[in-house]
Amino acid sequence: MDVMTAIRARRSIGKVKADSVDRALIEQIIEAATWAPNHHLTEPWKFIVMTGEGRKVLGDAYAYAAISQEGLSGLEEAALEERLDKERAKAYRSPVVIAAVCSPSDNPRAVQAEELAAAHAAVQNLLLAAHALGLGAVWRSGDPMYHPLMHQAFGLDERESLVGLIYIGYSDMKELQGRRQPAAEKTVWLEG
Repeated sequence: MDVMTAIRARRSIGKVKADSVDRALIEQIIEAATWAPNHHLTEPWKFIVMTGEGRKVLGDAYAYAAISQEGLSGLEEAALEERLDKERAKAYRSPVVIAAVCSPSDNPRAVQAEELAAAHAAVQNLLLAAHALGLGAVWRSGDPMYHPLMHQAFGLDERESLVGLIYIGYSDMKELQGRRQPAAEKTVWLEG
Protein backbone atom coordinates (compact mmCIF):
# COMPACT_ATOMS: atom_id res chain seq x y z
CA MET A 1 0.00 0.00 0.00
CA ASP A 2 1.47 3.34 -0.97
CA VAL A 3 1.66 6.05 1.65
CA MET A 4 -0.94 8.38 0.09
CA THR A 5 -3.49 5.55 0.00
CA ALA A 6 -2.72 4.63 3.60
CA ILE A 7 -3.11 8.23 4.75
CA ARG A 8 -6.47 8.65 3.02
CA ALA A 9 -7.89 5.22 3.89
CA ARG A 10 -6.83 4.90 7.54
CA ARG A 11 -9.66 5.37 10.03
CA SER A 12 -9.98 5.06 13.78
CA ILE A 13 -11.29 1.56 14.40
CA GLY A 14 -12.88 1.44 17.83
CA LYS A 15 -14.37 -2.04 17.53
CA VAL A 16 -12.06 -4.99 16.89
CA LYS A 17 -12.29 -8.77 17.09
CA ALA A 18 -10.87 -10.68 20.06
CA ASP A 19 -8.52 -12.60 17.72
CA SER A 20 -4.91 -12.38 18.82
CA VAL A 21 -2.45 -10.40 16.73
CA ASP A 22 0.88 -11.96 15.83
CA ARG A 23 3.77 -10.46 17.80
CA ALA A 24 5.78 -9.99 14.57
CA LEU A 25 3.10 -7.62 13.24
CA ILE A 26 3.22 -5.55 16.43
CA GLU A 27 7.01 -5.42 16.20
CA GLN A 28 6.74 -4.15 12.60
CA ILE A 29 4.28 -1.49 13.69
CA ILE A 30 6.56 -0.29 16.48
CA GLU A 31 9.56 -0.33 14.15
CA ALA A 32 7.61 1.99 11.80
CA ALA A 33 6.84 4.27 14.75
CA THR A 34 10.53 4.67 15.54
CA TRP A 35 11.18 6.17 12.11
CA ALA A 36 9.22 9.32 12.97
CA PRO A 37 11.02 12.63 12.57
CA ASN A 38 12.66 13.90 15.75
CA HIS A 39 14.77 16.98 16.27
CA HIS A 40 18.41 16.30 17.20
CA LEU A 41 17.70 12.56 16.71
CA THR A 42 16.58 12.26 20.32
CA GLU A 43 14.04 9.46 19.64
CA PRO A 44 11.90 10.56 22.61
CA TRP A 45 9.48 7.63 22.67
CA LYS A 46 8.85 4.43 24.49
CA PHE A 47 6.16 1.82 23.84
CA ILE A 48 4.57 -0.43 26.45
CA VAL A 49 2.79 -3.34 24.75
CA MET A 50 0.00 -5.05 26.65
CA THR A 51 -1.61 -8.33 25.60
CA GLY A 52 -3.50 -11.05 27.46
CA GLU A 53 -3.40 -10.46 31.19
CA GLY A 54 -0.74 -7.81 30.65
CA ARG A 55 -3.69 -5.49 30.03
CA LYS A 56 -4.58 -5.81 33.75
CA VAL A 57 -2.09 -3.02 34.51
CA LEU A 58 -4.12 -0.66 32.35
CA GLY A 59 -7.47 -1.95 33.63
CA ASP A 60 -6.49 -1.42 37.24
CA ALA A 61 -5.16 2.05 36.42
CA TYR A 62 -8.50 2.96 34.83
CA ALA A 63 -10.29 1.73 37.96
CA TYR A 64 -8.03 3.51 40.45
CA ALA A 65 -8.18 6.75 38.46
CA ALA A 66 -11.99 6.58 38.44
CA ILE A 67 -12.10 6.11 42.21
CA SER A 68 -9.85 9.08 42.86
CA GLN A 69 -11.42 11.37 40.24
CA GLU A 70 -15.07 10.68 40.76
CA GLY A 71 -15.29 10.02 44.49
CA LEU A 72 -16.78 6.57 44.04
CA SER A 73 -16.10 5.69 47.65
CA GLY A 74 -19.68 6.72 48.58
CA LEU A 75 -21.22 3.97 46.44
CA GLU A 76 -22.56 0.77 47.92
CA GLU A 77 -20.12 -2.12 47.57
CA ALA A 78 -22.01 -3.88 44.75
CA ALA A 79 -22.39 -0.65 42.76
CA LEU A 80 -18.74 0.22 43.34
CA GLU A 81 -17.57 -3.20 42.12
CA GLU A 82 -19.80 -2.93 39.05
CA ARG A 83 -18.34 0.47 38.22
CA LEU A 84 -14.76 -0.68 38.77
CA ASP A 85 -15.36 -3.74 36.56
CA LYS A 86 -16.66 -1.40 33.85
CA GLU A 87 -13.50 0.72 34.13
CA ARG A 88 -11.22 -2.34 34.08
CA ALA A 89 -13.01 -3.68 31.00
CA LYS A 90 -11.78 -0.68 28.99
CA ALA A 91 -8.34 -2.31 28.86
CA TYR A 92 -9.79 -5.39 27.19
CA ARG A 93 -11.50 -3.67 24.23
CA SER A 94 -8.78 -5.01 21.93
CA PRO A 95 -6.27 -7.87 22.03
CA VAL A 96 -3.33 -5.44 21.99
CA VAL A 97 -2.99 -2.08 23.70
CA ILE A 98 0.14 0.00 23.29
CA ALA A 99 0.86 2.82 25.71
CA ALA A 100 2.86 5.40 23.75
CA VAL A 101 5.11 7.45 26.00
CA CYS A 102 7.06 10.62 25.40
CA SER A 103 10.35 9.96 27.14
CA PRO A 104 12.34 13.18 26.66
CA SER A 105 16.04 13.05 25.93
CA ASP A 106 18.72 14.40 28.22
CA ASN A 107 20.11 16.29 25.22
CA PRO A 108 20.41 19.91 26.42
CA ARG A 109 19.32 21.11 22.96
CA ALA A 110 16.05 19.17 23.13
CA VAL A 111 12.89 21.26 23.45
CA GLN A 112 9.94 19.68 25.31
CA ALA A 113 7.38 20.74 22.70
CA GLU A 114 9.50 19.17 19.97
CA GLU A 115 9.90 15.97 21.98
CA LEU A 116 6.11 15.72 22.32
CA ALA A 117 5.64 16.46 18.62
CA ALA A 118 8.06 13.65 17.75
CA ALA A 119 6.21 11.20 20.03
CA HIS A 120 2.93 12.17 18.37
CA ALA A 121 4.48 11.68 14.93
CA ALA A 122 5.60 8.22 16.07
CA VAL A 123 2.00 7.38 16.98
CA GLN A 124 0.84 8.49 13.52
CA ASN A 125 3.46 6.21 11.94
CA LEU A 126 2.24 3.41 14.18
CA LEU A 127 -1.38 3.94 13.09
CA LEU A 128 -0.46 4.05 9.40
CA ALA A 129 1.62 0.89 9.70
CA ALA A 130 -1.21 -0.93 11.49
CA HIS A 131 -3.58 0.05 8.70
CA ALA A 132 -1.13 -1.00 5.98
CA LEU A 133 -0.76 -4.42 7.68
CA GLY A 134 -4.53 -4.97 7.72
CA LEU A 135 -5.16 -4.12 11.36
CA GLY A 136 -7.60 -1.71 12.92
CA ALA A 137 -6.40 0.77 15.51
CA VAL A 138 -7.65 3.70 17.50
CA TRP A 139 -5.65 6.33 19.40
CA ARG A 140 -7.37 6.96 22.72
CA SER A 141 -6.64 9.57 25.34
CA GLY A 142 -8.90 11.42 27.77
CA ASP A 143 -8.71 12.40 31.43
CA PRO A 144 -7.72 8.98 32.85
CA MET A 145 -4.65 8.87 30.62
CA TYR A 146 -3.29 12.02 32.28
CA HIS A 147 -4.02 10.89 35.83
CA PRO A 148 -0.98 10.45 38.11
CA LEU A 149 -2.13 6.92 38.97
CA MET A 150 -1.97 5.99 35.28
CA HIS A 151 1.58 7.31 35.10
CA GLN A 152 2.47 5.41 38.26
CA ALA A 153 0.99 2.18 36.84
CA PHE A 154 3.39 2.38 33.89
CA GLY A 155 6.39 3.38 36.01
CA LEU A 156 6.85 6.74 34.28
CA ASP A 157 9.21 9.29 35.76
CA GLU A 158 8.27 12.94 36.27
CA ARG A 159 9.60 13.97 32.83
CA GLU A 160 7.72 11.28 30.90
CA SER A 161 4.14 11.50 29.73
CA LEU A 162 1.62 9.24 28.06
CA VAL A 163 0.72 10.54 24.62
CA GLY A 164 -1.77 7.83 23.72
CA LEU A 165 -3.25 4.45 24.37
CA ILE A 166 -3.43 2.69 21.02
CA TYR A 167 -5.91 -0.18 20.80
CA ILE A 168 -5.09 -2.65 18.01
CA GLY A 169 -6.79 -5.70 16.53
CA TYR A 170 -8.59 -6.96 13.45
CA SER A 171 -11.45 -4.64 12.54
CA ASP A 172 -14.98 -5.65 13.42
CA MET A 173 -16.52 -2.63 11.71
CA LYS A 174 -17.75 -1.95 8.23
CA GLU A 175 -15.40 0.11 6.10
CA LEU A 176 -15.60 3.76 7.04
CA GLN A 177 -15.35 6.59 4.55
CA GLY A 178 -13.43 9.67 5.54
CA ARG A 179 -14.17 13.31 4.92
CA ARG A 180 -11.91 16.29 5.16
CA GLN A 181 -12.25 19.90 4.22
CA PRO A 182 -10.32 20.75 1.07
CA ALA A 183 -6.66 21.42 1.86
CA ALA A 184 -6.96 24.75 0.03
CA GLU A 185 -9.30 25.97 2.80
CA LYS A 186 -6.58 25.32 5.40
CA THR A 187 -3.65 26.66 3.38
CA VAL A 188 -2.14 30.12 3.19
CA TRP A 189 0.47 30.79 0.51
CA LEU A 190 2.98 33.55 1.07
CA GLU A 191 4.63 34.14 -2.26
CA GLY A 192 7.04 36.74 -3.52
